[in-house]
Amino acid sequence: MISPALAHLPTPLAPERLPQHAPLAVQTRDGLVESVHYGSAIAAAADGRTLLAAGEPLAPFYPRSALKPLQAVAMVRAGLDLPDELLALAAASHSGAAAHRDGARRILDLHGLTPEDLENSTDLPYGAREREEWLAGGGKATQLAQNCSGKHAAMAATCVINGWPVRGYLSPEHPLQQLAARTVAELTGEEPERTSTDGCGTPLFALTLRGMARAFGRLAAAGGPGASGDSAEAAVARAMRRHPEMVAGEDRDVTALMRLVPGLLAKDGFEGVQLVGLPDGRAIAVKISDGGDRARMPVTVRILAALDVDTSSLGHLAATPVLGGGRPVGLLQAADFLAAPETYHAADAQ
Repeated sequence: MISPALAHLPTPLAPERLPQHAPLAVQTRDGLVESVHYGSAIAAAADGRTLLAAGEPLAPFYPRSALKPLQAVAMVRAGLDLPDELLALAAASHSGAAAHRDGARRILDLHGLTPEDLENSTDLPYGAREREEWLAGGGKATQLAQNCSGKHAAMAATCVINGWPVRGYLSPEHPLQQLAARTVAELTGEEPERTSTDGCGTPLFALTLRGMARAFGRLAAAGGPGASGDSAEAAVARAMRRHPEMVAGEDRDVTALMRLVPGLLAKDGFEGVQLVGLPDGRAIAVKISDGGDRARMPVTVRILAALDVDTSSLGHLAATPVLGGGRPVGLLQAADFLAAPETYHAADAQ
């Protein structure tokens, strides 16, 4: 019998309704497992075949900001034409540095808009160093400082280009969001399981890791060697690769990953999401079940190594020292989740 003291709480989800995640990352302290991060992951070939998988990669999840490059493709298809550094910012979850804030303002200026036209939420800069500098200078939470301001400036600009109303551009019924929804469905090969709202107010689609991997593989291959290079997908991929500092920022692991692995395309998302596309069309999608940010990159590097990508320069992303009294006493690193071949067959058969 449930205690009367708990009667006001929501009914817990039944175990059968929870995704069947697998242990992907482990933190140890002096040889003892201290914490375990569960999640799901998939690596797909350019033709969509599953190369490896763990957990439940076909369970619907919210990709969060990993959708931004796909939304940027929709905007380029609708006529958005920006210099590469600003197009990269349109696909960014930026740290809020001066270059990011000024870039969002440049997008607005180019199209006769002002920050008052933005409809994203207000926030402090996302990057720790950038936030400290902003606060030290007397900065407050603003829409330009919020990590999605590049995308929102580009969305408002796309409305101007097409003669669509700028006010209300976040409504799911707005022509811009209708185009974005069609583009996401096309690139992922999936119809969303459901639609919600992201933290910045943008429509958010529930998809699978397999679908998101398919989309990032298409983007990466479109901008890769031998590709024509004139598609919207190629334009977005090229901009992100040329300006990884605009996609995230200095001191950010996504920027470091793109700088260290030539041709790699990467985008993270809140709640433990990481997407990677390779020039040959292979792609990786990772979701950490507890939403923790620290586990997604060690897991991603582990999968890259399994795909025979040279990860020799990624040691600092593959494992993080655990400190005790200021000295290393353990590690946060990927678990041995690739040693379970049945997960591959389960995902590939569906």
